[in-house]
Amino acid sequence: MPKRPRDPNQLAKMIVDIATGELGDTVSESKKIHNPKGRSGGLKGGKARAAALSPRKRKAIAKKAAAARWKS
Repeated sequence: MPKRPRDPNQLAKMIVDIATGELGDTVSESKKIHNPKGRSGGLKGGKARAAALSPRKRKAIAKKAAAARWKS
């Protein structure tokens, strides 16, 4: 597989070719990032952190954030 072109028009053509299956897209194994759990943190990060905190600690963090937000 040739290197990805720097020219935006040629790159767009290559992307379309890959998306339509006309050109195979190969990434070397060393460049693949494999995470068996999926996204690290991502959508569940804040909820998981909040569930792990005690209500008292969560309230303290919320007060500190509100104070910083409304600080003049």
